[in-house]
Amino acid sequence: MDQGGSMTSHAQPYRPFPRGALCAAALLIGITFLAAGAGRLSGSVSSPPTAAPVASRDLHFEDRADGAVAILDARTGKLLEIAQPGTNGFLRATLRGLARERKHQAYNDIVPFRLTGWADGRLTLEDPTTHRTVELEAFGQTNAEVFGRLLPLQGKTP
Repeated sequence: MDQGGSMTSHAQPYRPFPRGALCAAALLIGITFLAAGAGRLSGSVSSPPTAAPVASRDLHFEDRADGAVAILDARTGKLLEIAQPGTNGFLRATLRGLARERKHQAYNDIVPFRLTGWADGRLTLEDPTTHRTVELEAFGQTNAEVFGRLLPLQGKTP
């Protein structure tokens, strides 16, 4: 009560939360989700294997003048498959990403990539030079099978 006996209110003026802080927080959360998603999709975020490898093959990929990509067994030099121009978009995109990383880190193409099939059904493509591993099943079964057919019979490593 004030001196005259009436009640006075000491209400605080309305102050909205600062819009800039809200926008910054929303942007930070969005960037975090995008980075996590991009890392997962690119294969740069991977969990350690929990299953034993059942098959693996070291592979070389060679660009041909006609736009095709020759896929070779790195140990034997045997031609495994030719990805004709305009086909195998997933295979080409995966290799472009790995090759870009090698080029960025100034590595050459001498060291082969390692394709591994795991007992739990996962397939990975690893670049031993950059230590980048792509979890192929993260892109769907159909895309993983593009690489899976390049593996030797299960249980046998050539």
